[in-house]
Amino acid sequence: MRISPSKEDYLKAIYDLDGAHKNVSNKDIAKALSVSAASVSEMNTRLVKENLISHIPYKGVQLTKKGIKSANLLIRKHRIWEVFLYEVLDFQWDEVHAEADRLEHASSDLLIERLNEFLDYPKYDPHGGLIPNADGTVDKNTIPLHSLASISIADEFRIKEVADDEDLLAYLYTNNIILNHSYKLLSRDAYDGSVFILDQETKTELAISGKAVEKIQVKLLTNETS
Repeated sequence: MRISPSKEDYLKAIYDLDGAHKNVSNKDIAKALSVSAASVSEMNTRLVKENLISHIPYKGVQLTKKGIKSANLLIRKHRIWEVFLYEVLDFQWDEVHAEADRLEHASSDLLIERLNEFLDYPKYDPHGGLIPNADGTVDKNTIPLHSLASISIADEFRIKEVADDEDLLAYLYTNNIILNHSYKLLSRDAYDGSVFILDQETKTELAISGKAVEKIQVKLLTNETS
């Protein structure tokens, strides 16, 4: 049965709040979607009836197996559209999210699979996020990733994934932070957590705010060849 766009948005919001693994509060859902608490309660009742979420009073909601699959299929559509917009239509990586949000709800499974074939079956979106499979499962990322906030001074790394956050992506683009470039961590500010890094390909020193480093995943290159 086809899930309405509004229900899909709720499922994706719950998924983004880690609702596949823990209970998520109505307050957090309302904040993520910029809707009222009453709207969240009303939608939760519908999603429970369709077995897309489970609800525990005073603790919140969690996605069921059916809900996780539905969220992953929507994320698949979203990320494949992002790849198309970025690679074929030359959108910047901070421009694709809003467009993909509009396109994902209007796309049939057949269209997405044709698009996926046209793009030669991409594994990752432009921000480094894994693209779920057509059956709603997600392959385990075999590349060990670390938060940029957690690595040590002098570590060398590649930026492999950043949060699909439009403001974050615009900030990184403006500051010349590029996915898959190799960097070296030069220093970290003890007060606000901001970091200073060296782009080893352009030999440029760059700064990243403490707010942003929490949303950047890297692959350590120390003692590695790639």
